[in-house]
Amino acid sequence: MEIKIYTSTGCGYCSKIKELLRRVDLEYTEYRLGQNFTREEFIEMFSDATGYPQMTIDGQNIGGLTDSVKYFVENGMISSKKK
Repeated sequence: MEIKIYTSTGCGYCSKIKELLRRVDLEYTEYRLGQNFTREEFIEMFSDATGYPQMTIDGQNIGGLTDSVKYFVENGMISSKKK
């Protein structure tokens, strides 16, 4: 599974998605605005995105933090129930 996350410096949601990936023990590659891509490239890649982060898995756009959590729950990778 190839996971890529597109982030921005100082983004709280970006920190949360990285923590989520660490907790479920999944490796990922981080691409940061201004270092690995421009704002224009981001808009071209994720025309429907309203902000950061954005995550892709095996080339499929999953979405931002909320959509990523939903994806993990729906695919049995994490539980939505509190223990």
